[in-house]
Amino acid sequence: MNIKSVAIFGGSGKVGRRLIPFLLEEGKRVRALVHHTPIEGDGVECVSGSITDPKVVSEVVAGTDAVVQLATTKEDPNTFFDVSVRGTLNILEACRHQRTQQFILLGGDAVFGIWFYPQPIPIDENHPLMAYPGYYAFTKVIEEVMTQQYGYQYGVPFSILRSSWIFEKDDLLNHFSLLKNVDPAEPGHGFGEQPEEVMALVRASQERIPILTNEAGVPYNRHIVHIEDVMQAFGKILGNPAALGESFNIAAPSAFNYRPAAEYLSQRMSIPTIELICAGYHSFEINITKARSMLGYYPLYDFQRIAATALVCAR
Repeated sequence: MNIKSVAIFGGSGKVGRRLIPFLLEEGKRVRALVHHTPIEGDGVECVSGSITDPKVVSEVVAGTDAVVQLATTKEDPNTFFDVSVRGTLNILEACRHQRTQQFILLGGDAVFGIWFYPQPIPIDENHPLMAYPGYYAFTKVIEEVMTQQYGYQYGVPFSILRSSWIFEKDDLLNHFSLLKNVDPAEPGHGFGEQPEEVMALVRASQERIPILTNEAGVPYNRHIVHIEDVMQAFGKILGNPAALGESFNIAAPSAFNYRPAAEYLSQRMSIPTIELICAGYHSFEINITKARSMLGYYPLYDFQRIAATALVCAR
């Protein structure tokens, strides 16, 4: 495949802000849709408008070799359908009529119901799509189904990059923060309902590094990914004929357990740990064997490297 130009939707988000420079460094021409947030970068052609407008979407896609759909909303009931569902449909229609060489959808492990449903074995690409409650996971499932159907019905050459929760900069430190994830004014915020002794620490601004456990006190396992490994995956998928018609799980080399993870950060930051019961959730691990074997994807950022990067960024 000869991919010289790439159309980007959602270029101002976390992944887009890193992907656009990555593509430019690879010598690709980039055209991006701009809605509210300006997109900066030498060599980026910007088209103003909305993903809900088929004419604007067609203008962004026209003449490009590959199209990347990153645009999404989280839990906004007023925008989730128009951006994630109608927007993705508009892009697929444009790809269908303009004979795009490759359509890449950034999906997520939310389509597997991670964290909310029991996952007794590592989750591979054959796991059923089963969104957890909320608009975001629901729309990620719909996006994948639409993408696959356009492949079957109209021959749109697609690839789905299904990423775990993406971390960059000091994101990890924000997640492992009692004070940033328990808000006394919002019951159920972040780590959920906590006993009075925990809330007293929050009111006193006494930071702790949480060890998240189930009701039995067993720490959870969780899988995440660093944004640089996501960029590696994009580089492996873009223009790769083996990736067409396929979906790939993209994650760190292994899942982490909250106890050793919190203890590692506690040692590095000289902040005590605290066990927090987060009832009703479930450990999970993502199987990335398919991406390793078919794409040559070898993630470089395990938990300790993600943590070390976050600590450097926080200085």
